[in-house]
Amino acid sequence: MSAMPVMILILCVLAIAYRYYSAFLAARVATLDELRETPAIRLNDGQNYHPTNKWVLFGHHFAAISGAGPLIGPVLAAQFGYLPGLLWIVVGVCLAGAVQDFLVLAASLRRNGRSLAQIAYHDIGKVAGTAATIAILFIVIIAIAGLGKVVVKALGGEDVKYPAGSQLVLPKGVEALTPVGERSSPEYIDYEVPSGSKLVWNDGKSEMPFQDPFVLRYRPKPFMQAAGPTFKNGVAAVTPDMARLVPGSSWGTFTIACTIPIALLVGLWMYKIRPGKVVEASLIGAVLTLVATVLGGWVSHQPFGDIFNLRDTTVIWSMGIYGFIASVLPVWILLCPRDYLSSFLKIGTIALLVGGVILANPKLQAPSINHVFLNGGPTVPGHLFPFLFIVIMCGAISGFHALVSSGTTPKMIKSEKDARMIGYGAMLIEGLVGCIAMIAATALPTNDYYAMNTDLAKVPTFHENILKVSAVDGIEHVGDNIQQYESLTQESLRGRTGGAVTLAVGMAHIFDGAIRNMGAKAESTLNTLWKYWYHFAIMFEALFILTTIDTGTRIGRFLLQEVFAKIRPDLGRADSVPSAIISTFIIVIAWCYCINASSMDAIWPMFGIANQMLAVIALAIVSAYLANSGKARYLWATVIPLLFVCTTTSSAAVELLNKFITGFTTQWNSPTPDQKVLINSAVTSVAIIAMLVCTYIIMLAAAMRIWTNTSGAKREEHAFEPMPITAK
Repeated sequence: MSAMPVMILILCVLAIAYRYYSAFLAARVATLDELRETPAIRLNDGQNYHPTNKWVLFGHHFAAISGAGPLIGPVLAAQFGYLPGLLWIVVGVCLAGAVQDFLVLAASLRRNGRSLAQIAYHDIGKVAGTAATIAILFIVIIAIAGLGKVVVKALGGEDVKYPAGSQLVLPKGVEALTPVGERSSPEYIDYEVPSGSKLVWNDGKSEMPFQDPFVLRYRPKPFMQAAGPTFKNGVAAVTPDMARLVPGSSWGTFTIACTIPIALLVGLWMYKIRPGKVVEASLIGAVLTLVATVLGGWVSHQPFGDIFNLRDTTVIWSMGIYGFIASVLPVWILLCPRDYLSSFLKIGTIALLVGGVILANPKLQAPSINHVFLNGGPTVPGHLFPFLFIVIMCGAISGFHALVSSGTTPKMIKSEKDARMIGYGAMLIEGLVGCIAMIAATALPTNDYYAMNTDLAKVPTFHENILKVSAVDGIEHVGDNIQQYESLTQESLRGRTGGAVTLAVGMAHIFDGAIRNMGAKAESTLNTLWKYWYHFAIMFEALFILTTIDTGTRIGRFLLQEVFAKIRPDLGRADSVPSAIISTFIIVIAWCYCINASSMDAIWPMFGIANQMLAVIALAIVSAYLANSGKARYLWATVIPLLFVCTTTSSAAVELLNKFITGFTTQWNSPTPDQKVLINSAVTSVAIIAMLVCTYIIMLAAAMRIWTNTSGAKREEHAFEPMPITAK
């Protein structure tokens, strides 16, 4: 199957949905009124409530909602084949995701720009509001952790363990390894493994060659004086004491770091230096970002480039510092201009990718439905149903978006008529991003896809089934192109799970194919461009995620301040510096801990369940709002997607809960329990149960409120429902 007709069909469906269905929702369900004064104008404080240019606000909103979900979810779900994922993204975004985002935004506009939890208090009741607050706090932290983990996997260096029982074979003539300099640390010794080495397993029937040298870290057990791995005739058994050091991406880290001062300049230019000159600021920001991307390649090869070669833990706390600062500063200084700048680049890149897919017209290498891994595989350990709908979330429907639609965006919108473009339109573009990510992943040869997305320690487990997926006409293809890709991108790619690296290679593959189809012939130049395509794609992904992290942290701060207001009213004021600092600090510490404590295959399904549970909560609250506003006859627009998402998410939650409870009991009964696994399983199980309980409380309370309003009689309400303002 070729990608071009698929892309054209997707574009047509999205255009029809925006032209007709969103117009119906705006006119009949949300009843937008451009003459109605919005909270941004009525409550303008120059800090959080601030009337903003609709295009700048569109950029902020799109940047805030488009995190890792539409990029990484489809890449991971490509394990099931391209057809299930594409169908869910297109249908889900038109009938569920965009509907939720738009109607939550409309409800928040009519409720003084209040948060989702405060709308629940007002439109359902105190019990539902309290349950929503607890659930949202849990979910915000888990969601940011899930998004942040993707950045860590793409930018941070890490220790990668090879499969137990495998053997490291050195090149002919090399009998043993020599340490890198003096003993690296009292805890470990570093050795350089020469190029030409290989890893073998399955009694020598399977192997993984190493084209480039790398560093092997050996951690002897306490009080052991062993000099290092024991080789016999150039062969050593791989033990748990060994791990390959995968360096961080200096190029990507430098480029991402540069976007922060660039965003500050853009903000000052638009609001202080040249007020209102949005186009000028946009061009300056875009040019400087592209310069930073190219300059990153030079920096990564300089001695001082090691400053940007960060370990995974350093990346985590660097993100924490950035999230803290971005959440405390006024929105116009860093948050809004950075989001606008990143969305400008995102939308431009998306347009290039759409054009690239049409020009390159790559063949979708993955099967339409992959029967080999329908019941679980290396990227998604669960069944097609329900885990497809959990792994692909933000591209189809995402509860996190409801926090943005009831968080920063309604506090900055100047006219209600802009809500349709911002709420429904931005979500459609996110759905398009998800489709492009699926195409980019499935256009790669299947062996290459699994080589990047399979944890190296699990390669022997899935090796035979991966060969079955790649078989053409019954002939299995054993090799892959990872060494070629590593040479072209100048990065380590094998075993870099998490989806970010795979997507970047897939995007580079599309750009390369498009240029070749346009007539480019200089092979050396085309190969040189690969590293720039790849690192531009990494920057593209990281911008998606970091803009969601800063907005999510700010939303978490708003919510925590609303909780503080219940205890002490002055702590709920947005202009309270101590309150802003304390609440932001708590949120940042919580999601940094979750990133550091969890692995990718554990945190992503948990993130998916939390995110989709929040979507159920948001749709239930909006349904109650519609009933209270005399729009009960349009409840089908929210109740149908609510029931579907609730079914899939509850099923996945029960399966995941059973897995964690089993892990907990296994460790509890073990004579030597792994304390980390024990604690993580217990905490995760409690979190899932708490989210399920809170969700069903809100659904029940919303159903009771809707039941009392089925006559369709509109409640008497003032234009903005004058609620006491304590936290902004």
